[in-house]
Amino acid sequence: MKLLVTGGLGFIGSNFILNILKNHNNFDIVNIDAEFYGANFKNLDEIKKYENYKFVHGNITDYNLMSKLITDCDIVVNFAAESFVDRSIFDANPFVESNIRGVFTILEILRKTKKRLLHISTDEIFGSLKSESADENYRFNPSNPYAATKASAELLINSFVTTYDCDCIITRCTNNYGPRQFPEKLIPKTIILASQGKKIPIYGNGKNIRDWIFVDDHCQAIIKVLLDGKSGESYNVSANNEVNNLTITKKILSIMEKPIDLVSFVDDRPGHDFRYSLNSSKIRNYLGWSEKTRFDDGLEITIKWYLSHLNWWKNLSKKILNPTPWKV
Repeated sequence: MKLLVTGGLGFIGSNFILNILKNHNNFDIVNIDAEFYGANFKNLDEIKKYENYKFVHGNITDYNLMSKLITDCDIVVNFAAESFVDRSIFDANPFVESNIRGVFTILEILRKTKKRLLHISTDEIFGSLKSESADENYRFNPSNPYAATKASAELLINSFVTTYDCDCIITRCTNNYGPRQFPEKLIPKTIILASQGKKIPIYGNGKNIRDWIFVDDHCQAIIKVLLDGKSGESYNVSANNEVNNLTITKKILSIMEKPIDLVSFVDDRPGHDFRYSLNSSKIRNYLGWSEKTRFDDGLEITIKWYLSHLNWWKNLSKKILNPTPWKV
């Protein structure tokens, strides 16, 4: 089976490709990536030995290129997206292009080729929740431009399933962490700054809550859906591990034996959702998936990876570690 993986130089996409190549030798993979902001060729240094992998530089909005690639594959696994809320607040246009226009381009080709799409979405489409957890039928209520573009992509996909009988599946996941995550995100940013003895910015009072899942567990869920998921369905993926940002930061500092006074509270970002939460009973009950990695174990693995891969991040722009990136 041939997979066309979009955005495979990014965090989750690269971990997915590595997982497939190491554990499923019956797949060929073509990875298309536009090499934008969060892409990193070093994410896939390990796979040079694999003959069933090919890289293509390109953008998912390029109809002619995508038509050729989709025609030659069996399934499209769409990771390609602009994904950092803070940057979407500063400039939403790239998010509209990648997350809406890119998905529309894929769908236009799918309705002619009749290939399958597995689309990777996010819990942020449901907005901030007070106490409940969103199941697959919960109403969309995005609060920021990033989340709004991801919700728009899902609506487009659902319309193409209904109108054109396209073969599509959606997965939605909570916050990922682990090796190869771009340093603008909370956990790698904290690790890198702490390793240098620098102040660690915490938005607002640090009490905002997310459900955190180790990236390998998320990739296993995607593979489960890839193999056994039902067309036209969506599957939520969560780890039942809701933790606030300040607690995570303190955990990292403790593991790294760094002082708590490195924490620095900064202005909260506009429209900052307080809590995300997904009900993942469907994928657990119908597909038999469950997370394997305890949060503290995953944090230790992640910290060790960043501290042993200095060449992966040390030459990145200092702007990436800006304490309030939505103001840049």
